[in-house]
Amino acid sequence: MVRFLILALLSLLGFITIIAASLGPGGWWVIAVLMVGLLGLGIHDVIQKKHAILRNYPVLGRMRFLFESIRPEIQQYFIERNTDGRPFDRDTRSLVYARAKGADSHKAFGTERDVNEVGYEYLLHSTVPVEVSAQQHRVRIGGPDCTQPYEISLMNISSMSFGALSKNAVLAMNKGAAMGGFVHETGEGGLASYHLEHGADLFWEIGSGYFGCRDEAGRFDPQIFAVKAANEHVKGITIKLSQGAKPGLGGVLPAAKITQEIAETRGVPMGIDCISPASHSAFSTPIELMEFVARLRKLSGGKPVGYKFCVGSRTDVLAMCKAMLDTGITPDFITIDGSEGGTGAAPLEYEDHVGTPLTEGLMLVHNALVGCGLRAKIRLGAAGKVATGSDVVKRLIQGADFTFSARAMMMATGCIQAQKCHTNECPVGVATQDPRLFRALDVVDKGNRVYNYHKLTVQEAAQLMASMGVSDPAQLNTRMLRRRVDQLTTRSYAGLHHWLAPGELLADPPRGWAPDWAEADADTFGEHAPLPWPTPREPTEREPAPVVTGTVSPARVEPKDSTHHTVAPVHPAAARPEGKLAPQQDV
Repeated sequence: MVRFLILALLSLLGFITIIAASLGPGGWWVIAVLMVGLLGLGIHDVIQKKHAILRNYPVLGRMRFLFESIRPEIQQYFIERNTDGRPFDRDTRSLVYARAKGADSHKAFGTERDVNEVGYEYLLHSTVPVEVSAQQHRVRIGGPDCTQPYEISLMNISSMSFGALSKNAVLAMNKGAAMGGFVHETGEGGLASYHLEHGADLFWEIGSGYFGCRDEAGRFDPQIFAVKAANEHVKGITIKLSQGAKPGLGGVLPAAKITQEIAETRGVPMGIDCISPASHSAFSTPIELMEFVARLRKLSGGKPVGYKFCVGSRTDVLAMCKAMLDTGITPDFITIDGSEGGTGAAPLEYEDHVGTPLTEGLMLVHNALVGCGLRAKIRLGAAGKVATGSDVVKRLIQGADFTFSARAMMMATGCIQAQKCHTNECPVGVATQDPRLFRALDVVDKGNRVYNYHKLTVQEAAQLMASMGVSDPAQLNTRMLRRRVDQLTTRSYAGLHHWLAPGELLADPPRGWAPDWAEADADTFGEHAPLPWPTPREPTEREPAPVVTGTVSPARVEPKDSTHHTVAPVHPAAARPEGKLAPQQDV
């Protein structure tokens, strides 16, 4: 390592010498100034105590931080293969960009994917394909108690709040949705004027913070809600229970991204982080959830009302079903968000290790509703990494009636997957409140791209279904999607999973479902049945934690904060570092 650094230093000095000589006699003064500057920087590096690598390798150690800062760009543009990138690979991103521009999205020479890899999925084509439907298929949302049903597109803009997104990004998506006649979900950040600018059909999302319809204490305000829900552009209401990328956590909008306009839209004060609670205050049991659904439907004048969540316990899903049966109240739709879904900011542990993936969650809820005889009354939406026509068709086969897409719509608006959404430094102006950055996002151009992307992707989904021999999504079945389970075997979804018959849970729950069905309780969420062999991990009685007294709460450490020369212990009363970028690693 030391020899490498010495060689690098000699190379650098040799290069500087050549440059200086080419400048003539005055060039030696240039090299002298550079050498003095490097010497001063080296002395500083040796004296400082923050970075061990700089103390051991002054000046040259800074190359580590340089390469580390540009690593994402090097990885994305020079190293990763077309099928390797995460969260979305380059092939998918290229397809979204091409369709957004209305350009050719075809690819030559065949697939780059390993079709023999375990887990590879494919759709079954028909020997006799049919003609593609002339009209885009739409799904009617509206149960028995809905007086203003709505017909939704197969693909729509998923929940992204004004605040998480810039006003220009919201305007562009709203324009594209208005042009294409598909839904623009508002996100939990409230109903902003930009959501109404171009007249798109909206699904207003109500989160646990009740932004835009809350009182001064942060509780749900029915009067404010009723006034806003009556807007002609609001076509449905979504109650957000949880988000796929961070289930069990509330949302966070850092204080640095909160403008006066955002504060007024959400009904929150300026200068502090806007944090929504992890759970709702308007309800706490499955029955209360159904009653809240009925309440919002009445307050909105009979518009479709549903809820969105990432699946956790199967017992909780069955408890919801029992609450529907006990109360006679059913949501008009349920949106399932997968753990692979996106977010502006979330702890890595939640993004990687909490929540049910969309495939399993979607099939579980579909199965539960069928088994309880409720599926015909409720439409299912799927959200979580939906970007292509094949994604749409796969989710329809797995039980969905329609889909939502967030990050792909961001890419159609100009997102380059820089993954800086939570820093307020989005380089293309999509996820930032910095006017210097979002002014570069042209609303007219990007709105047209959102429209193009949606139209061509839904059209491709229709073409795929036609190639499979079906002219209507209702003709799709689980035999049409196959998955490789080992190097020699593929199986259809019909054979891979046990699909409940209508009403089977009510008549005779199968062995795999019976314990959860027996435990599910319409009056409570959670799994409470004792295990047959409990393992105590700690004493039943614990001493109370000492009370921490302090007069000054710790200041928030903003992303890339390097103002502290030494790392200090956090304040004893410090809260979890919500929505913050991890600090630069010290060695």
